[in-house]
Amino acid sequence: MCKHGGIRHSIFCIVPPHVLRKIARNGTKDQRNSALNTLGLDSTARAMRTTQQLLQNRTTQALMAAVDAKAQRTIYTASNGENLPGKVLRIEGQSPTDDNTADEAYDGLGATFDFYWQIYKRNSIDNEGLHLDATVHFGDKYNNAFWNGQQMVFGDGDGVIFTRFTIAIDVIGHELTHGVTGHEANLTYLGQSGALNEHVSDVFGSLVKQFALKQDAASADWLIGKDLLVVQDGHGEQALRSMKAPGTAYDNRVMGKDPQPAEMKNYVHTAQDHGGVHINSGIPNRAFYLVAEKLGGSAWEKAGQIWYDTIRDPRLRRSASFADFAARTAFNAGHRYGTHSTEQQAVLEAWKTVGVPVGIQLS
Repeated sequence: MCKHGGIRHSIFCIVPPHVLRKIARNGTKDQRNSALNTLGLDSTARAMRTTQQLLQNRTTQALMAAVDAKAQRTIYTASNGENLPGKVLRIEGQSPTDDNTADEAYDGLGATFDFYWQIYKRNSIDNEGLHLDATVHFGDKYNNAFWNGQQMVFGDGDGVIFTRFTIAIDVIGHELTHGVTGHEANLTYLGQSGALNEHVSDVFGSLVKQFALKQDAASADWLIGKDLLVVQDGHGEQALRSMKAPGTAYDNRVMGKDPQPAEMKNYVHTAQDHGGVHINSGIPNRAFYLVAEKLGGSAWEKAGQIWYDTIRDPRLRRSASFADFAARTAFNAGHRYGTHSTEQQAVLEAWKTVGVPVGIQLS
């Protein structure tokens, strides 16, 4: 993941750097070039340029914030350049364009807005009707999508490993949820708190997809970014991450094998990627899946509600560890559904299964 600066003006990318580095090592010449170009665009220099421009637009964004709970979207195109936001392609209420990518971005932003409003009565990313902007056709064969603190940005992919990044609604939900987390818990993007930041985005990105597809916990695939992968030389279904079975999302010649652990005993200690935030997020991801599976029905109703209560919990510290977060989910489950309730027991059992201790006084 590319990240720069404070969380409200950071660049959060869906494709982790370890995946791009693998492609750069194992891919064809064209694949290597696309991966290296993507890593280059995810650099600090680009982040600084983007942040500077967006800070200049902050006042305009505030003035355009919606008063009522209704999505306000603008889709731009960078025309395969790198200047943001670009040329306007579609604004709120306009008919579909002749650009499928622009319309997918428009629909994905709308689906995420609808999910947060209809399920949690949250009015956009900041809960104050923030205007939702997105730029498509960013860069040349850019293999990523990101939220930079103010807008979404989508690459077209290289067409060989990744297709266009607007195609995956869970990716859009994931990235916009970084904005939600930034306005709520503001989890520090380092080590376990950084992995929790990624985890929360995976949770609600998956729930956005399940809500849009009308899936319950049992019928959902629990894969993040499955629609992005074009590569066909792997074993089984290919995705960026699996919440149900971390470590099994992909296994192919160019990307290698998914390194995510599913339990604390396999926690990866590394200095890369801000302390392995994309890798170790598999541990809390597995815990959430287990809660949703145990409670059944629509995952956003109970499991999602507990997690949403937790990221809004003022007692959740920015530097929270997995154990801190687990304790808050257990507390919030008990607060909403009752101490020793089925919901609280499901939370406690899930964290125990993945090896995260939960220190909480239940009575």
